[in-house]
This record gives sequence, structure tokens and C-alpha cells, in this order.
Amino acid sequence: MLREGIIFIWSPVLLSWHNRYSVFYSHKFIGSKMISGRRKARIALTLLVWVACGAAAEVSTPMQLLQQFNEFPHSQQIAFKDTDVLDHEVGLGAIQKISGAWHFKRSERFNGRLSGYTWQINDGFTSIEVMEELLAKVTELETETLMFRCDGRACGKGVQWANRVFHQPVLYGRDDMQRYRVFSIGESPRYLLLIYAAARTADRQYLHTELLQIAD
Repeated sequence: MLREGIIFIWSPVLLSWHNRYSVFYSHKFIGSKMISGRRKARIALTLLVWVACGAAAEVSTPMQLLQQFNEFPHSQQIAFKDTDVLDHEVGLGAIQKISGAWHFKRSERFNGRLSGYTWQINDGFTSIEVMEELLAKVTELETETLMFRCDGRACGKGVQWANRVFHQPVLYGRDDMQRYRVFSIGESPRYLLLIYAAARTADRQYLHTELLQIAD
């Protein structure tokens, strides 16, 4: 079906996705107000269009995935970095205070090239919803392995993730609303993909990703 220059590819996967979000948004609240039927349909359709358009573009590397995700129409890029790192610490456990100092329960250090995006999620979407769509696309990449995950307070203090780990104070939000994932992707080259979702209010929803290409 062609409408306004956009080709919709109605596959069983997309139909399943559409049905899932139609049900989800029928129960979804933002703030204290229920989303209207028209707004629910617009949000579901926007996500569907983005997924459909993304499906048409082949993605074979995690960097291509993040570049594609950067075009999501209801996110605003507020920070980007691309730099070489030495002994960069990657958290593979909750952040916790030990003997007066903050440390990861478990971590590893790597050398390589680090690229990072920070987005504000707008127009009624939540960072967790958008993160779930990104995670679905990550699982489509070859040789991806989940190294660590945590949800809510199990991750530790959100203020420490925002300031000490990612150096993005804007990510400071509610401890119970944070999500964190670490993936190992590929072998040569090997990448580590870190995804962190944060939220403080309905209008302050943020998603942060870091991609580390590990040096040989």
C-alpha cells in the first residue's frame, strides 16, 4: 500500500507487531491522562512506519543500526561522542557503594573506539518502549550475545549511572524506571553495545547507547 510516498510492507511480522502495540496502547497512560483513540492510532502507526522503513534497509553492523535508529522521528539527539579509549570500564553488574566508593559489582576494561548517542524521547513515547524496539533489532544481528541486563533498582542508583558512568546528567531519573543491557556482537571486529533507558517524568524520557569497537 502506497500512501504519501511511503511503502508499507505488510508482512506477518509487522502485522503481529501492529496487533501487539494496538493492545498495548489501549491500556497505556501518559501522566494521568489516557491517550485518545486517535493518538493511540497515530503512535502505533508511527512506530509501524519506522519499523517498515527500517526493514527495507539492510543492517549488518551495530553502527549501521544506531545510525538508522538516529532517524527515529520522535527522538531528539542531544549528545554524541566518537573517541578512542584506553582501559575503558564497561559495567557488567549493578553499581554499588563499597567502603565509601562507588564501584560496579562486576566490570571489564577494554581498548578501542567508543561511539555514543543520547536521545530525548518525545511525543508521548517512553524510553522503555523505544528501547524494546531497539532490542528487537539488536537480536537480528549475527552472533549477538547478552552479557548483562538489569531493570529498575537492581541496576543501582540512577544518579551514579547518569553522572559517574555515562557522564550525562540529563539521564538522572527514577531508579525504578531505568533499564540497562550489554551485548557482545561479532567476532572480528567485536563490538560491545550498551543500552540504557532513563525516565524522570512523562516528558523527560531518555535513551543512551554506547558502541565500543574493541581493538585487536
